[in-house]
Amino acid sequence: MTNHQDHANLIWQIADLLRGPYRPPQYERVMLPLTVLRRFDCVLAPTKDAVLKKYEQVKDKHKDEALESILNKVARERFHNHSPLTFEKLKGDPDNIEKHLVSYIKGFSKNVQTIFEYFEFENEIEKMREANILYLVISKFCDVNLHPNKVPNEEMGLIFENLIRRFNELANETAGDHFTPREVIRLMVSILFINDDELLATPGTVRKLLDPACGTGGMLAEAQNYLRNHHKEARLYVYGQDYNKRAYATAASDMLMKQVDHNGGGDNIRFGDSFTDDQFDNEKFDYFLTNPPFGVDWKKEQKEIVQEHEKRGFSGRFGAGLPRISDGSLLFLQHMVHKFEPVLADQLKHGSRLAIVFSGSPLFSGGAGSGESNIRKWIIENDWLEAVIALPEQMFYNTGIGTYIWIVTNRKEKNRKGKIQLFDARDIYVPLRKNLGAKKRMIGNGEEGTPNQIDDIVKHYAEFHDSDIAKIFDNNDFGYTHVTVERPLRLRYQMSVEDKARYLDACPQCLDDIQAIDLELGREPIHDWNEVEYRIIDLLHKRKSYWKKAELKLFRDVFTQKDPEAVPVKKDKGDGFEPDTDLRDFENISLKDDIDDYFKREVLPHVPDAWMDRSKDKVGYEINFNRHFYKDTPQRTLEEIDAELKKAEEDILKLLKEVTT
Repeated sequence: MTNHQDHANLIWQIADLLRGPYRPPQYERVMLPLTVLRRFDCVLAPTKDAVLKKYEQVKDKHKDEALESILNKVARERFHNHSPLTFEKLKGDPDNIEKHLVSYIKGFSKNVQTIFEYFEFENEIEKMREANILYLVISKFCDVNLHPNKVPNEEMGLIFENLIRRFNELANETAGDHFTPREVIRLMVSILFINDDELLATPGTVRKLLDPACGTGGMLAEAQNYLRNHHKEARLYVYGQDYNKRAYATAASDMLMKQVDHNGGGDNIRFGDSFTDDQFDNEKFDYFLTNPPFGVDWKKEQKEIVQEHEKRGFSGRFGAGLPRISDGSLLFLQHMVHKFEPVLADQLKHGSRLAIVFSGSPLFSGGAGSGESNIRKWIIENDWLEAVIALPEQMFYNTGIGTYIWIVTNRKEKNRKGKIQLFDARDIYVPLRKNLGAKKRMIGNGEEGTPNQIDDIVKHYAEFHDSDIAKIFDNNDFGYTHVTVERPLRLRYQMSVEDKARYLDACPQCLDDIQAIDLELGREPIHDWNEVEYRIIDLLHKRKSYWKKAELKLFRDVFTQKDPEAVPVKKDKGDGFEPDTDLRDFENISLKDDIDDYFKREVLPHVPDAWMDRSKDKVGYEINFNRHFYKDTPQRTLEEIDAELKKAEEDILKLLKEVTT
């Protein structure tokens, strides 16, 4: 068992002490902040005495930021603690441990105090005190050595990840809000940086990455790990935002503890709703990574988002369109694209790359003209969609549904311009020995005896050619024109006693005119409404009767029936026919197809009287992944089916004999 698993197991065992006052899904409220607190305690131990000494010297001479800066330098960290207490000393006064623990937390620098405010940890301290378990829990944590000499930063990140996953599995409904499987992140990161070796290897390179739904910060950590392993000379500043208080606090803690060349540390992780409280407004980033919650509605943010869409258009974040209220995934995509760096070589601006995890819905939901389709149209027509990668099902901890990675960029490689790559990795996985929630599979990463499927996918992705699992398309292969196909209204006229009475109930003032029309046209059916209408108007003119439009409309509604054998009804001005809304149909015609040729070839042979109303054309985009990777399964022959049925009958008879003998 690896070092980080040993530590995670030890902390997990301490969580059992909470049973009773806490339900298992609530354990994280205590265990994550205490793990962070213990880590900070261990990290600061070597410089603790020096910080206390310096604090006594300067506390009356400096205040706030100046004081914090001085003490941070002494602590050799981006944070400090000037309380005389430590975890070990907290055990010295069991009767007042809750007061001492609160005092100890308030001795930290402001950035750490803010984190613990979002953990809402004082509430948990009081709850544990009332349950008489606070001293026991703190004592047990003293036995967990999280000093950096024993637990390096990367190991600490793995401990966090392990604990977060376990706690989220206990609260299954929220796991997807916080946690993305590590191998999925590795795949996303590898493809995000796939062609940037030269760029990242340039001395002095500084790049910025944002995750606007960062959860506990797993994607940011993995991006840093990638560069640390591949480009030690490159500096990647990572930024994140999340609206879940505990997830934010955990991510901020993780970033604050890491010894990386990283400006701002935990301050780069910010709390708030990315849609209505954008903490990085007007900032641009080189890279983006995120796994926004699947199928989460944006009803609470609707007013502000609609207002930004309508008032700011493309100068704001949501100019392309708004998806249905039940799924805000595509809002995250627009939010990030709005923060793309432009491609300006003379200003050393190289554009941006983005990797985002979606469910299948953003690929195809919404017809032409809908918000979803318009967003896809905007992305594809700007030549920003580089690829879509289908992942295996049962990969995530709280859902077994199919998931897809979208790669979006405004700096495609030359050979990819005007092209979109679809990559089918649905069958590239290894089964887990033990299910983790809904997660039953993983993409092999070369560890613990698994094949290195991540590298295989990345290599195949980079080769950029057609194969069984990868196909290259033109951008407009996914576009279509939604064309309205009309057929003429055909009406048969006939007056009956019942219809006559019905009309006169509504328009008694027309009695004399109706009698005259009855005499003029008779009671036999007439299959040409155009002729009928002409004769009625002529008759009314001769009688010097002037009907209102409503009276004429009602007359047609009452005395006519649709009849496929009738003559088509002409429009008022005589140019063309009036369409029958019941026969109206629609055709989605590929952008690569000539619409007139398609209509002649596919429509007219079946409905010769049809025409297209091109004034209603709408251009839509959708990506039907299954259509492009459909595998036909040959049907079994009758002989094979008969043989199977015969064998089944024999097996049943054999079982019956065993029961009856």
